[in-house]
Amino acid sequence: MPEPVFNYEACLMACARGEQQALRDLYEQESSRLLGVARRIAGNDALAEDIVHDAFIRIWTRASRFDPARGSARGWIFSVTRHLALNFVRDGAREVQVGEDQEMVLHDALSLQDTPETDAFEYGSRTGRIYRCLEQLEPARRNCILHAYVDGYSHAQIALKLGTPLGTVKAWIKRSLTALRACMS
Repeated sequence: MPEPVFNYEACLMACARGEQQALRDLYEQESSRLLGVARRIAGNDALAEDIVHDAFIRIWTRASRFDPARGSARGWIFSVTRHLALNFVRDGAREVQVGEDQEMVLHDALSLQDTPETDAFEYGSRTGRIYRCLEQLEPARRNCILHAYVDGYSHAQIALKLGTPLGTVKAWIKRSLTALRACMS
């Protein structure tokens, strides 16, 4: 007796309605193949796992955006994963170029320490609105922001430096930027 055909479109519609079992079914059906796609693009098992995790979050939150007139549901799922993987690779390859003068100012303003448990940046003597807003963040989250925007580290580099999962670093940065925007306005 042949195995029943998995209905990707119905599964995505159920996800759009908030049916968690549909996401579980989709995960069981495709996670290993999506992991293979992410692994081929990223070239790193841990990064590929983070990509697939993020892809399923995106699939869950954007399932209502799937348009069957534009392609198959399975193709859409693979496209979401592929685009995330390509973005991870592209973002990880970026480096911020800083001139020598700027580097000296940044180095003086934000001295990096080696212990991730403590506040790795020293800027307490600085005045100004941004410093007060940064001070309101938890040290680990503040360090993520500063590593990203001062040191020019990618999310993956920050995760490695702090010994923290990539998804956690990304979430901390996202929430911290939201908090900084609110504080600055």
